[in-house]
Amino acid sequence: MSVDRSLRITGALKRHRNVLSRGERIETLKDEERWNQGDAVIGLPKVAHRKAAAGKKTVEKTDEAAAAAGTDQTPAAAAPTPGKK
Repeated sequence: MSVDRSLRITGALKRHRNVLSRGERIETLKDEERWNQGDAVIGLPKVAHRKAAAGKKTVEKTDEAAAAAGTDQTPAAAAPTPGKK
């Protein structure tokens, strides 16, 4: 039985895969300079394919975004002025 189109994931091939195709393995070996033109494409050496750990992205508010939100992040506005009660 096939999967309905509405249930398929559009980016299924973009996610991390543990197994590389032969072409992807050859490209990786070329980058590592372990494969030369004319070498056999059968019996390729193993290629480690690790998922890169992505760090969390921090969103920094700019002064314009803070002003639009109604908060003023300047130190002078945060500190009370002496002498006024």
